[in-house]
Amino acid sequence: MTRPLTIAVVDDEAPVRKALGRLLSASQINTTAFESGRQFLDSLDSARPDCVILDLHMPEMTGHDVQRALKRADASVPVIIITGFDEPEARVRCLAAGACAYLLKPLDDQVLLEAVANCTGTKPPCGTQHRAGDNTFKN
Repeated sequence: MTRPLTIAVVDDEAPVRKALGRLLSASQINTTAFESGRQFLDSLDSARPDCVILDLHMPEMTGHDVQRALKRADASVPVIIITGFDEPEARVRCLAAGACAYLLKPLDDQVLLEAVANCTGTKPPCGTQHRAGDNTFKN
């Protein structure tokens, strides 16, 4: 029997953290929520998630900052970037820094679950499928 996935959700907006937690939980995926990049990075000493869903635009420490810190710490945690702003330069920068997906808010549940499956090398939950023209950008 395989162990359930644990996904870290890092977003400064509590409603986003709560919604993503519910979605992932309904798909039998464990979540740990963090309201800041610093909180998430500090937690890595005690537990490593299978993947992190990371908001790009947060106060104090941006998603870019967190990606850089993960790279400096040689922490091989797959990153899914989420953002409400489609900025082509940011997308290129995030993907070049190793993000496995760049998703636009509002998030499509199925696209997010597919991205989690792709980033973790697991099978997506039933009913998920990638559709051309959706809001995901992968490298």
